[in-house]
Amino acid sequence: MAQEIEIKLRISDLKALKRTLKRLGARSVGAGSGRVHEWNVIFDTPDGGLAKHGQLLRIRIETPEAKSKNAKSSPAKRILLTFKRPIVAGTAPSAIAQENHRHKVREEIEVEVADGTVLARIFEGLGMRGWFRYEKYRTTFRLPAASRWARGLLIELDETPIGTFVELEGPPAAIDRAALELGHSRRDFILKSYLALYVEECRRLRQEPRDMLFAAKK
Repeated sequence: MAQEIEIKLRISDLKALKRTLKRLGARSVGAGSGRVHEWNVIFDTPDGGLAKHGQLLRIRIETPEAKSKNAKSSPAKRILLTFKRPIVAGTAPSAIAQENHRHKVREEIEVEVADGTVLARIFEGLGMRGWFRYEKYRTTFRLPAASRWARGLLIELDETPIGTFVELEGPPAAIDRAALELGHSRRDFILKSYLALYVEECRRLRQEPRDMLFAAKK
């Protein structure tokens, strides 16, 4: 089973971040090798049974942005089903994971599916519901092969309705060094989910939490 090791960093100066990524030789990778819109729906039982056990069940639709308005075809959408849960005691990587308190470590199962609507109906038929929706734009970067310390590291720039973040995902040592290269220390590491960060932001603004969506354009 795949293991996800990651942290978030809050970004206050996007231009400075992009300059640093350029200096490090970072290149965008992934679908369309550019900015991707993500539409996410989290499913759970009516009593929040999955969340109570630290589990997440999510359908995500990824839509790459066209590089130009005159492009003859747009990059294909992807629909992903993701299940995450805490590391289970007794599994091979659990001892290392339990000792790792500065990163977020979870088991992750992810598969591409053909029809998210049908899958949502199946979940609903099993008594679950899509109770939280959130969207963001993600651009994924990798550092050049010459930066051997960054092997296996993903630098994911997330533009969200509650601000801009970077997710660093990969080997713990690479995460720590990448954070330093980006001008951050371990005190800046965020282990909370976007849902938790959104709820905190709503409390700060004295707003009722709903879905984490961009404001509709007028």
